[in-house]
Amino acid sequence: MSRLASILVFIPGLAIFSCQQKPPAPNPPTPVNLATVKSSAVTYYDDYPATTQALSQVDLHAQVTGYVTAILFTEGTHVHKGQKLYEIDERLFKAAYDQAAANVQVAQGNQQQAQQDADRYQYLIQHNAVAKQTLDHAIIALQNAKNETAAAQQAMKTAETNLTYSVISAPFDGTIGFSMVKLGNLVTASTTILNTVSTDNPMAVDFLINEAQLNHYEQLQHEKHQLDSLFTIVLPDHSVYPHTGKISVIDRAVDPQTGTIRVRLEFSNPKLDLRAGMSCVVRVHNLEQKPQIVIPARAVVEQMGEYFVYVAKKDSALKALQVKIETGQTIGPNIIVKSGLQDGDRLVVDGVQALHDGSPITTANTMGPGQPGRRR
Repeated sequence: MSRLASILVFIPGLAIFSCQQKPPAPNPPTPVNLATVKSSAVTYYDDYPATTQALSQVDLHAQVTGYVTAILFTEGTHVHKGQKLYEIDERLFKAAYDQAAANVQVAQGNQQQAQQDADRYQYLIQHNAVAKQTLDHAIIALQNAKNETAAAQQAMKTAETNLTYSVISAPFDGTIGFSMVKLGNLVTASTTILNTVSTDNPMAVDFLINEAQLNHYEQLQHEKHQLDSLFTIVLPDHSVYPHTGKISVIDRAVDPQTGTIRVRLEFSNPKLDLRAGMSCVVRVHNLEQKPQIVIPARAVVEQMGEYFVYVAKKDSALKALQVKIETGQTIGPNIIVKSGLQDGDRLVVDGVQALHDGSPITTANTMGPGQPGRRR
């Protein structure tokens, strides 16, 4: 009975104790840094990986068979159109040409003799001093002699061409590469590659754009008044090439697998700083004239492929409200915002990792940039 009385006394005491407990204190406001959003003029570049290309490139082949007797250039240097590069043993071709030239002289002599016979019989037939058949035969012999002369002349041209082909010359101004043959090597007509020559001034720079940008680049191609620095390139040593470029060609078709299309720029290359096959970065100058909103990139939070920022709003207390934005070009530590913010918004730039939509915030305690959630 005493035990039951003790329990009955304990229960009211417990009720009284529970009623005296206070609710847990709310989380304190998160200290943040704020910045006021303001539009401004922005200069930036869109960057594209690119490769330099020669506008024209030719593999040099031997057109006659023979042994290389001379190499008349320095590898890797600039050559001029018509400059002699290789010589192939010409003795056989020179002998064939001389023989063909002699055959032409013989054929011309036979033609001259046939012409004289035909003229003589033509005179005699007028005085009935020779049979008509004799004149007919003389005329036929003259025509055959003319044909033989023409054939001999064509043979001489062929021999002359082969003799000319024993010397390989540069087809245009450009840079020549490493020789694929050495002195004394046997080369075969139309098979052996001797070397490669590529144009070097101007040079082409190829890069890929998304098909959605095609209309914009077609407009740039046909605009007469373009910004001087619209197209520039950054070289592999991270230096900016001193000359600007212009659109030369836009490819005929979009790659259906990647949704991209190739654009070719043309750059002056007076000092031959650009070489075919170099990797570089094409910088396309931003032509947007109206002011744009630029915010620190550290203020942006990515969630499932979408981007958000926190904007400070004051109701009964200062709170951080999550706002979805559309981002644009990254410029160093900053990023362009295309939509979602407007001038005058107070943006949380530090402390975003500790926030969620509706979090209470305070600016009473400042924080170091890049140290979200940590008091200074």
